[in-house]
Amino acid sequence: MTKLSVNLNKIALLRNSRALGIPSVTRSARIALAAGAHGITVHPRPDGRHIRTADVYELKAVLGEYPDAEFNIEGNPFENALELVRAVRPHQFTLVPDEPGAYTSDQGWDIGRHAERLRPLIAEVKALGVRVSLFMDPVPEAMVDAAEAGADRVELYTEPYAKSFGAADEAQSLSRYTAAALAAQRAGLGVNAGHDLNRTNLPRFLTAVPGIEEVSIGHALISDALEEGLAHTVRTYLAAVGHPT
Repeated sequence: MTKLSVNLNKIALLRNSRALGIPSVTRSARIALAAGAHGITVHPRPDGRHIRTADVYELKAVLGEYPDAEFNIEGNPFENALELVRAVRPHQFTLVPDEPGAYTSDQGWDIGRHAERLRPLIAEVKALGVRVSLFMDPVPEAMVDAAEAGADRVELYTEPYAKSFGAADEAQSLSRYTAAALAAQRAGLGVNAGHDLNRTNLPRFLTAVPGIEEVSIGHALISDALEEGLAHTVRTYLAAVGHPT
């Protein structure tokens, strides 16, 4: 059964807009894990615009309270992410080819171009006891290269599928992900998925694409939580100012 890892970047982004420490990244992690999430994902970037270095250490401590949950750190190993992985040793490190100023992740690794640079870093991370996942486009022929570079898993970059959802090319898009997942599994890789997945497009994706071990979801999940929890929160504030609810 596919596991859910909750990405907390958007919680940190909102927290960083004021110097009040709210919303709390660690409290949000505990809420998600207590609700049944299988893990927590963070993607610290060099500019610290959302998850910060201190958050990573604090979340490592929180995950220690939930022995069955996993901590997944995403990031570019040629920027700041590898240093944190060495120090924290999460359960999984998802290597993402982000440029330092990238607004969000927008492509998978070009393995043919980067394999030689990645291979020793992957070996080092695995020697730390950390599972390695490579963020990849749904290109079946690249999966053997990912395995030969030493990865344990790939995370399929799903924004193209999300954009095709409900459109005429959805079936064609899904077929590419199915082929990529099967190619990865034949190469001995586990398969994760993430980026712009939500509760509407996710079921169809998981039905069409076999063997997805984990999905990492942040933006849509946090947006849904804000909308669905807003009415209840307004009522609690009405009560706080003395109005019956």
